[in-house]
Amino acid sequence: MRFLDEDEELNPILSAVNLIDVFLVIIAALLIAIAQNPLNAFSSEKVTVIKNAGEPNMEVIVKDGKEIKQYKSTGEIGSGEGTRAGVAYQMADGSLVYVPEGEGQEAPAGENASGGK
Repeated sequence: MRFLDEDEELNPILSAVNLIDVFLVIIAALLIAIAQNPLNAFSSEKVTVIKNAGEPNMEVIVKDGKEIKQYKSTGEIGSGEGTRAGVAYQMADGSLVYVPEGEGQEAPAGENASGGK
């Protein structure tokens, strides 16, 4: 009977099984931590990801529900379609004032764009 007890103590497969159990517990804990992360892209309905911000090869990926759109930068400043809609002025207190452009709209006499006299 003494030889049977020694075989169990010297069996290398038992220590390997214990290591596998420890690694499985660590992996499960990491997966739970990743799933509960508030920055998880799969937890929200609306997500915007910016890759290479400020670089010529910048990409913007927008996930809205099940729809995913990818926008790539052309690297040119001011490219795109559109027309000038108005002018924005920054006041001394840091607030912004938007003045829309249009035909027949003029500032009242004696006032400049910031609203002062």
